[in-house]
Amino acid sequence: MAFDEKYLLALPPVAVAGRRLKRYHVTDDPAGIEPEVEKAAYALLPELLPEPDGTPAAGFVVLHRGGDTGAYLNAYSWVWDNVLHFAGAAAGQPALDCPDLDPAHFVRIPPGERNWIGCVWELAPLTYERDAWVRHVLTPDVPDLDGYLGDALATGTTGAGL
Repeated sequence: MAFDEKYLLALPPVAVAGRRLKRYHVTDDPAGIEPEVEKAAYALLPELLPEPDGTPAAGFVVLHRGGDTGAYLNAYSWVWDNVLHFAGAAAGQPALDCPDLDPAHFVRIPPGERNWIGCVWELAPLTYERDAWVRHVLTPDVPDLDGYLGDALATGTTGAGL
């Protein structure tokens, strides 16, 4: 089986449903993800975020445009001070019960149906984000949410840290 790394683009954070979220896009196209796919994904994003629980309301999202008709949105939110909550959505992927092949028609993956947290390309930011949360939020006497949001994995490839 052939394997190639993909492009990983770190984009500025966004505020969604009371949370501040870092953004990563994963694609094999150096031009990035199509605007209509990005717009549709972020329109569904509020449905993937948990209710605030007193933890600094932050997290990160990974939007992945597959090499076929599929697109995937993974929302990771910090909860309970040091726990990473996950919810996902997909578009254009029949294997995930998407209603059509449109990569801009996102549907939420129901919790408990597929307990997947991401594929090898989507997982690239996880360790970095864990370390950034510890560095900026858990370790200091006063959490530095702005420091966390400004500390993102560098744009490059999904395997750049290897």
